Parts: sequence; C-alpha cells; structure tokens
Amino acid sequence: MKEYLEIFTKNQDKIESFIEETLESVGSLTESEDEKYKKLFKAFPSLELIYVVCSGNKEQISPNIYRNKIDENEKNKDRTYLLERLKIKENGFAFAQPYQSSATSNVCITVSKKEGPLIVFMDLQLEVLLERLGIIEKHHFFSSITKTFYLLAGYFMMFLSGVAIFYAGHDFVSNLLESKLSIDTIFKPIIAATLGLAIFDLAKTILEQEVYYKSYIKDSKIEIKTLTKFLVTILIALSIETLMVVFKIAIENYDKMVNALYLMMGTSMFIVSLAFMIYITKKNKDK
Repeated sequence: MKEYLEIFTKNQDKIESFIEETLESVGSLTESEDEKYKKLFKAFPSLELIYVVCSGNKEQISPNIYRNKIDENEKNKDRTYLLERLKIKENGFAFAQPYQSSATSNVCITVSKKEGPLIVFMDLQLEVLLERLGIIEKHHFFSSITKTFYLLAGYFMMFLSGVAIFYAGHDFVSNLLESKLSIDTIFKPIIAATLGLAIFDLAKTILEQEVYYKSYIKDSKIEIKTLTKFLVTILIALSIETLMVVFKIAIENYDKMVNALYLMMGTSMFIVSLAFMIYITKKNKDK
C-alpha cells in the first residue's frame, strides 16, 4: 500500500490527466449507460466497478456494475459519506487516494465524474493502471513463474522451519522422559528452535514482498531490516552453540579449550561485523 501511494503521488498529474482525457472522449456516462459502460471497461482494463449516486438524495441509484457481473444488493443504499469526502474539480472530476477496496480486495483509486445531479463512481485497480501507463513494467508469464517459485520456496521454508521446531520439542521431550538431562539436552533444542524461527522469518518476508504484495520499489530499509533480523537470529543460535561447546570442552576435554577459543573469536567477529553494519546503516539513515 505504501509503495502504491508513493508511485501514485509521484505520477498523480499524469495519471489524472490520462483518465480525464479518456473519459471525456467517451462522452456522457449517464446516457445510454449499457453501451457507455462497455466502452469504459474496454478503454480501461484496470476498471473494476461502476456505480451511480444521486447528489440530491445521496443514494446509490444503480447496482454495482462489475466487468462480468451486476450486483443489485448495493442499490438504494445511502452514500452520504462518499459525497462528503468528494472534492470535485471545475471540470466535474474528483479523485480519491489509493485504498484497498472492500468490494474487490484490490488496491484501487476511485474516479468520480459529476453529470448534472448524478455522480458516476469508477474503481480502477491501481496496479493494472500503473502498468497500462508504463509507470511499472511487468511481464505476465515471467512474473507468474517467478511468483510461483517464490510461493513454493516460501512455503517449503516454512515447512522446514516447522520441522526444525518439531524436532526441537520432540528431542527435548524424549530425553526428558528418558531422564537423559545434559547440556546437549537443553541447548540443542534451543538452537534448532532458533534456526527454525530464523527460517520462518525469512520465508515470511519472501512471501510478503514477492508473492502477496509484490514490491516495485526497491526499499533498502526493508532489505536491511530483513537481513539484520535474520543475522541476529543466526547469531543467537551461533552464540548458544559456542556456549555449549565451551561447557562441554571445559567438562570433558579441557586440553582442547583452544578450539573453543577459536569458535569464540569467530562469533565475536560476527558480532562486531553486525554491529558495524547496523552503525553504518543508522548513520546513513540520519543524513
């Protein structure tokens, strides 16, 4: 939603001019409605919904007209709240900011055209409109393949994260029932659960950004936030593993403590590198 608002705001004049010129070429929308609406749906592939409201009694006098169906349930309903928010220009047009339509669940803009006492409302799907105007580019076949791949990979990663967490719980409960309590019994499930959480967060981000809400703006803030969150989770798991190794060596193989030292040094370098990355990111953000 935020991305659509940014793109729409940057290109608002171009988008509104295109819509106004196209609608003016169609002519009056309240005369010979059936034919006009067919022309509208043909002229605007992004058009999802049309309905007419009377400015006098502020009621919807037409059904909801979709591209492939008509819904009579909305007819005669009070639309006062819509008319109160309208800012009609001198040429009779009014535009609403992008929002998620309750009728279609798509992000759209509502265009209104006043013709005498009647106001025609038209909902246009914003993604299709932006693509139509060449503001965003999208290859449908390639996008479908990419989206499907991300969908399968994302859910597979979620499945693996669930398996990791299930393994953590199963391993801990099994050892607990067999009275096999040790450092491994406690720390291994924690590591497995932590890794499962990291994988789940990564999968969730992939699905959100590439499947359910396709990103058209490369926002470095989102990418850095995702990377930082993932690395912090991995670092927690690595730190726990390091602590477990130190305890095991201290108890069982004290002469191999140097190996624990190497592992601790590697983990420390990881922490310093991550801290430096966060510092640089925050410094650039403050500029």
